[in-house]
Amino acid sequence: MAVNQISWQVIADGQYRLSGALDRDTVPAFWRQRNQWMPHNKQLTLDLADLSRVDSAGMVMLLHLCQQLKQTGSNVMLHNIPQELKTLFRLSHIESMLTACME
Repeated sequence: MAVNQISWQVIADGQYRLSGALDRDTVPAFWRQRNQWMPHNKQLTLDLADLSRVDSAGMVMLLHLCQQLKQTGSNVMLHNIPQELKTLFRLSHIESMLTACME
C-alpha cells in the first residue's frame, strides 16, 4: 500500500478495518467512492487500529460516516481508536457526538 492511501477491508460480516492514512490527501477521493465500500449492515464495527495517520479531514469523514450510517438505521461502533484521533475529538469538542460510536 502506498504511503498516502486508505484501504477499506471486510474482516467478517459486519466487521471492517480502515488502514493507511486518513487525511486531507486521501479523504476526498475515498469519500467520493463511498458507494463502492459503504456497508449496509445494521450492526457494524469499524476497526481503526491500522490507521497510520489521521488528521482533521479524516476525523470529519468518520463523523459523516457515522451520521450517514445511523440515518440508514445502522448501529456503528468505532474500535481501536488511535490516540491522535481521540485527541482530535477532544480538541474539537465532538466527543459527545461520537460517544455512542466509541468503544
